[in-house]
Amino acid sequence: MCGIVGVVSTQPVNQLIYDALLLLQHRGQDAAGIVTQQERKFFMHKAKGMVRDVFRTRNMRALPGTVGLGQVRYPTAGNAASEEEAQPFYVNAPFGIVMAHNGNLTNARRLRRELFDTDHRHTNTESDSEVLLNVLAHELARATSGGALRTTDVFAAVRAVHQRVKGSYAVVALIAGHGLLAFRDPNGIRPLCWGRGADGTVMVASESVALEGTLHQLEGDVAPGEALFVHLDGRIEREQCAASSQLYPCVFEYVYLARPDSVIDGISVYQARLNMGETLAKRVISTVPPSQIDAIIPIPESSRPSAMQLAQRLGIPYREGFVKNRYVGRTFIMPGQATRKKSVRQKLNAIGSEFKGKSVLLVDDSIVRGTTSKEIVQMARDAGAAKVYLASAAPPVRYPNVYGIDMPTCEELIAHNRTEEEVRQWIGCDALIYQDLEAMKQAIAQINPAVAGFEASCFDAQYITGDISDDPPLHAAAPLNADDDGESTSRLSLPNAG
Repeated sequence: MCGIVGVVSTQPVNQLIYDALLLLQHRGQDAAGIVTQQERKFFMHKAKGMVRDVFRTRNMRALPGTVGLGQVRYPTAGNAASEEEAQPFYVNAPFGIVMAHNGNLTNARRLRRELFDTDHRHTNTESDSEVLLNVLAHELARATSGGALRTTDVFAAVRAVHQRVKGSYAVVALIAGHGLLAFRDPNGIRPLCWGRGADGTVMVASESVALEGTLHQLEGDVAPGEALFVHLDGRIEREQCAASSQLYPCVFEYVYLARPDSVIDGISVYQARLNMGETLAKRVISTVPPSQIDAIIPIPESSRPSAMQLAQRLGIPYREGFVKNRYVGRTFIMPGQATRKKSVRQKLNAIGSEFKGKSVLLVDDSIVRGTTSKEIVQMARDAGAAKVYLASAAPPVRYPNVYGIDMPTCEELIAHNRTEEEVRQWIGCDALIYQDLEAMKQAIAQINPAVAGFEASCFDAQYITGDISDDPPLHAAAPLNADDDGESTSRLSLPNAG
């Protein structure tokens, strides 16, 4: 998961891109970068850290131009500690291209060998995004054959990318002196939308909140397999570049990743979470009689809509029992288990009066590693709760995700190869209630019937790209950035089918 944005305007775009990245900060806190273009020259600044820390006044002044793109990084492949792997990435031929990518390639290592052995292109990092950029550059060079760039050549290059690349990818790229290219993988796993400002500015971004928060009107989503090319004068050309496509967005966007005020593929994230609370209510009733619950308390922030709907459905008081320190990052995307565990107590503090002597139902958006859940249940007990029940608005996370979410080895997933009772005992709650997978899918899909289905492999091990196998079992740790020769393509323990 990363956040990307691209802009074509008649006004300087450095501040606009900065503002959009702030609105996408929840999608990545590891690094940030902005590239702008003035005439045919690129200006770039990128570094590790949050947007507000990476860009100072002197950096912003050094980013002139009316066209640009940016990214906030959340590393799932490559070296998270490497400053060189912050995006955007740049290649000087053909034409000069800079690119930002959200997603994860499942055949990155094989592509890297092809680039070196066949295409004679060099990659200098372990990032799969650099691999994708070089594949795009090579195919663009083939399409133009040394001639002038035409939009038909750009779309031909994207078609070739779709044929070679496997996995998830939402991309924004600048081609020096020509315009902005945006495209999405044929399954539409990672989100990408676009819109216009009142002055004619065109913006492409990971989530609609980046558009609306910068006073742009959402026009729609980039369709799965589609390419959108924005000329420097603001003209837009679009073409379907995949031989076959289907809309299977990542369901975890609606569970946790996206902001609730975003609309992704015609589905309101907020409404999706309300609907998940409605279906979760049925699971709670079958596990814990509502008469035994004094209050329903969300674990901030993503679970609030589900918890509110659950409380309304059951007729139980909704209470805010935890106060969040907004200056601590999202624990799910913090690198390292030790850092993640330490941050829980720094991030949340319990309001004792909401727990003392009460039987409370805590609601979380999901339970991934279980470490945070265990700490929070203990916090509720320490605050005096008589009983602590825990409900997850998502089903058990049992399998790694290979499409850009940091759900690493199976051993780190608390629900993998454990029964729900074993998970309950480990977490230490008095009852554990999980969402039903099919009920959750239906609850979200009813908002937009045009969605064919959802990429939900972390719940059911059904990998939509068809190049992943769950045989042998998904449990052995593997090195980074491997390929379909049997190694993981990110920090994920998942052998690929050859």
